Amino acid sequence: MALKFCANLSMMFTEHETLAARIEAAGKAGFHAFEVAFPYEAPLEDLHDVKEKHKMSLELINTFPGNEGQLGFAALPGREKEFRESLEKTISYAKALKCKRIHVMSGKIFSSKIVDSAMSDIYFENLSLAADILEEERLIGLIEPINNRTVPGYFMNSFKTAVDVIKRINKPSLRLQLDIFHLQQIEGNITQKLKQLLPYTEHIQIAQVPDRHEPNTMGELNYKYVLKLLEDLKYDKWIGLEYIPEEDTSKGLSWLEEYGYSRRC
Repeated sequence: MALKFCANLSMMFTEHETLAARIEAAGKAGFHAFEVAFPYEAPLEDLHDVKEKHKMSLELINTFPGNEGQLGFAALPGREKEFRESLEKTISYAKALKCKRIHVMSGKIFSSKIVDSAMSDIYFENLSLAADILEEERLIGLIEPINNRTVPGYFMNSFKTAVDVIKRINKPSLRLQLDIFHLQQIEGNITQKLKQLLPYTEHIQIAQVPDRHEPNTMGELNYKYVLKLLEDLKYDKWIGLEYIPEEDTSKGLSWLEEYGYSRRC
């Protein structure tokens, strides 16, 4: 089964200053799909036009993160209004750009005075609300566990908790975003964890550990093996290339051909 790769334009093609220019560069490099964390500063019309010009699909965006470095509102007590507003803003971008997947960001723990149970309760309530809204909009919300070395204090940092929440809410509009870069640092045991987590997974991302460069660079993971495992497990959804190119983005893409894959999916 052929794997499908999309370029992450928050990290790749940063030789180009604007998001519109990165979309164009990715299209010219042969990609048919991309993901981006936060498209909110770019003019929506420009993004739509360049995306359509190069016949590219947008596969994933994150919820609007706020302006104070909190990386979302889903788990922040007392910020329910801001969570709803951020979700509404994100949905408007997703629909305008024909993007079906939204990473619902949890936010960070800013104070040790906040009780974990209170954050867990509001996180579940907000995600339940989001799942209902996204189901009506025919969109899919994603939960992504992020390791606390890369993003200290990020609330959603457990794959077990993420799967538990998905099971409890039990709606097709809430699924797992599985970044193997984070999985290796939170859990390890990649083979067994992928087998356990794929039934809940809607989107995968990859990068080498620990430096977050191309999959064929020096690091902890053998991505030839990992990608072959995903093929064997019949994973057929998108794989986001959420890595920081070691040098030039285009030059670094040679790993795809080296591993026997194509950007043209």
